[in-house]
Amino acid sequence: MDRKIKILAVCGATASGKSALALELARRYGGEIVSCDSMQVYKEMNIGTAKPTDGEMAMVRHHMIDVAEPWENYSCAEYVKDAESAIEDVAARGKLPIVCGGTGLYLDALLRGSGFSDESSPDLVLRSELFSLAEREGNLAVHNMLRELDPESAEATHPNNLKRVIRAIEICKTTGEKKSELDRRSLLAPEKYDATVIALRYNDRDILRDRIEKRVDIMIEQGLEAETRRLLELGVFDKNTTAAQAIGYKEFLGYFRGESDFAECTQLLKFATRRYAKRQMTWFRGKSYVQWIDADGGNGIKSFKEIVNSASELFLKS
Repeated sequence: MDRKIKILAVCGATASGKSALALELARRYGGEIVSCDSMQVYKEMNIGTAKPTDGEMAMVRHHMIDVAEPWENYSCAEYVKDAESAIEDVAARGKLPIVCGGTGLYLDALLRGSGFSDESSPDLVLRSELFSLAEREGNLAVHNMLRELDPESAEATHPNNLKRVIRAIEICKTTGEKKSELDRRSLLAPEKYDATVIALRYNDRDILRDRIEKRVDIMIEQGLEAETRRLLELGVFDKNTTAAQAIGYKEFLGYFRGESDFAECTQLLKFATRRYAKRQMTWFRGKSYVQWIDADGGNGIKSFKEIVNSASELFLKS
């Protein structure tokens, strides 16, 4: 049997500090970073996706950033295929692949391997028809369709998560199998890599809340409004429904439509980001392969050196 490629993955909620940790670990162990972020794959979407700076990318080589045009719909299956190639390339050159990001679904699919991805080829005609149905009759009408095809997936997916509801229907229609059954089989598959997966968490939720709010303020200072307007003028949000729903851009689109003033837009963005961070933590807490590092303790935030050393210990033990 071929020996599995050794990888290190750093995950966690947005603004938790995972990118800085991955960067330092890459420097320490001669690694290269493979982004695991569903939005950083898109060109032109820089500030809103918190892409690494030019300086960071010059310091350590990064992969899976700017691999798709912003008006394309780049799927999880495409990500897994391309990320696998990047990991093989990094390992073949004697470097350590360090997967870093907060898109738990993509990380999970990557660890399972492309052969176990639930992403069949998309049926764009069916997808368009289902989105139209939702516009005419509401999200519940589409969700009821899924309930007839795959009750288990319907039970696990909120009607307002329209994209995932439609994707589950597509899988049923194009493969003849239920998404819930494919998911169940994938859990039985051996993991593709010899992976050490580390996640950062904060026991004091106010610390992460403050980090998120500071990040949003920085994004706005960097020109998130102008970036969103430019993407709107390019027609990106009309062509890519994923981009239109991305946190940061979605709130500014509402601002442009006059649904909120600038201050309200900023607060909505901070609230949406906090809520997203909570969903990320819920996802990662449910994964048995994740090893946790507390970024804070009894005396508040730990030093960056302490966090790096804790991550190193977990990696070297595995």
